[in-house]
Amino acid sequence: MSYVGRFAPSPSGDLHFGSLVAAVASYLQAKTLNGKWLVRIEDIDPPREVPGSAVAILSELKRLGMKPDGDVLFQSSRLDSYRRAWETLLNAGQAFFCGCSRSMLPKDGIHRGHCRDGSDPCPSVKRVRFLVDNRTIRFKDRIMGRFEQVLSTQVGDFVIRRPEGWPAYHLAVVIDDAYQEITEIVRGSDLLDSTPRQLALQRALGLPQPEYCHLPIAVGPDGSKLSKRERSDPVSALPAAGAIWEALDFLGQCPPEQLPLEQLWSWAIDHWDISRIPQRATLPAIHIP
Repeated sequence: MSYVGRFAPSPSGDLHFGSLVAAVASYLQAKTLNGKWLVRIEDIDPPREVPGSAVAILSELKRLGMKPDGDVLFQSSRLDSYRRAWETLLNAGQAFFCGCSRSMLPKDGIHRGHCRDGSDPCPSVKRVRFLVDNRTIRFKDRIMGRFEQVLSTQVGDFVIRRPEGWPAYHLAVVIDDAYQEITEIVRGSDLLDSTPRQLALQRALGLPQPEYCHLPIAVGPDGSKLSKRERSDPVSALPAAGAIWEALDFLGQCPPEQLPLEQLWSWAIDHWDISRIPQRATLPAIHIP
């Protein structure tokens, strides 16, 4: 199968450095393996979305020299696909309706199936949860190595349709990765813990399992993750070549300095070495004024 990678930002703010790292790494993985690089806008969480953010992110990717190999996919255009998926799981007995609020769950937040069979009816059935089992889910990440999780004790039955009717992230992402024929997922290691849930859904729905590559997280001086939610400084404050250089340096690639953008990308594609990427969260050397 030909390599297909993707970058899938949510439109909740400007492109920040942490997202740039994921974009650059996923782009270079695809290009060095003569594959396709796709962009997907994950716009299925309206309360968190910022008007104009999707356009700004796509414009910034273009400025930085990253062009997707195909049309941009907006998740909001695929709601019927997610609905069919949760209905399939409900009909197969692999999901169930649940109206439990967070305050009704144990302090650890883990739903342990007390309302699966309807013997403890929920006050208002609004969400759908995936029914987990006691199996240990294991996979080997290209950077982080072996990872395993027992969903029943570490996660619990997790939401695949939110109370207002929107699909939850875990369901939507596996449906769209299969739809776009993604062969490897390159993203931040803050999502490493989420991967077993997605593997469980892939198996339940009979979807192919991509390879996974989780990158170190860019953190601020206080050790917290750089994110749009925390209003981290936008990449647009940096010159294009400077932003790409900083991302390559963060990823352990040791890029040469003072190259124009086009030449820097040529160097990066010729010299990309995923084995140089560090595992642990890192403080970027840059400061965006």
